[in-house]
Amino acid sequence: MIEAIAKGVPAQHRSDNYDDYLRRLSQFDTRQQADTAQIKQLFAPGRINNESVPQNRAALWLNKLAPDAPLMSGLCPSVQVADGQINGESVRFIAVVPDANNHYPRAAGGEVGLLEGWTLAKVVNETIAADADRPVKRPIVAVIDVPSQAYGRREEAFGIHQALAGAAGAYAKARLAGHPVIGLIVGKAMSGAFLAHGYQANRLIAFNDSGVLIHAMGKASAARITLRTVEALEKLAATIPPMAYDVSNYATLGLLSALLDINNPDAPDDHDLSLVSNTLRDAIADARTDASLKCRLGAENRRSSQLVRDRMRASW
Repeated sequence: MIEAIAKGVPAQHRSDNYDDYLRRLSQFDTRQQADTAQIKQLFAPGRINNESVPQNRAALWLNKLAPDAPLMSGLCPSVQVADGQINGESVRFIAVVPDANNHYPRAAGGEVGLLEGWTLAKVVNETIAADADRPVKRPIVAVIDVPSQAYGRREEAFGIHQALAGAAGAYAKARLAGHPVIGLIVGKAMSGAFLAHGYQANRLIAFNDSGVLIHAMGKASAARITLRTVEALEKLAATIPPMAYDVSNYATLGLLSALLDINNPDAPDDHDLSLVSNTLRDAIADARTDASLKCRLGAENRRSSQLVRDRMRASW
């Protein structure tokens, strides 16, 4: 510890070192298991299958909101970025999507893994840098349909925690730098994946649809951990809003700025697109008035959270 303190503040924090992490992680042969020696070698100083995947709404809605816009090149295939327009203003749309040939198979189904986390950090940080001298910062819209973070031995060994932290930190940095950051939840927003991709947004918008799921854990996993059947878990969760699985209960927590009734989230019509675009426009304008997240504490089901904050603030 004394040696680490003596080195002082690093020239570049790990969360900003996305290019180095992407280079190293892309080079590892994921067909083999990693032992201790290989992990040390992977992160040594100075060194650098075709299964079907589930349908993902994030790619669909990114394409609908930024039609004909070219995808940013040079990124891992599972992170798509396109620059479109909302109400005549340039907007950067970012989505994590499935990639059956993902270099890390645990992230093939649209999960946020090592490459995805660091790529999100790279894209958002580079957007901040590009707009540094602009008086009006570009809005960033995170289009969200992420089933989970990527779980695996390699992910844990290679620092999934740091990759997700890098992404979350970049979104927070963008919000505090004046970029209106909007999270558009079109499908699943689960676990650490949601924390990394979207939860730091100024405003969260979700579809009022059974395909939208915002939670820390899927039903089957939660049932196993709590030693209940899925049916028993659903019955219990329905009585406790933070545990409930339907998005209408989640909305009572005050975390959503809008809950949209979409005719068909998987095949949106002109009315659906107009509703989403107009809601994004209003959320962007609203976000520019306040970069904090205090708007999330106004709901009745967040009253205790607000009370705790008030008492802590008073004691300080």
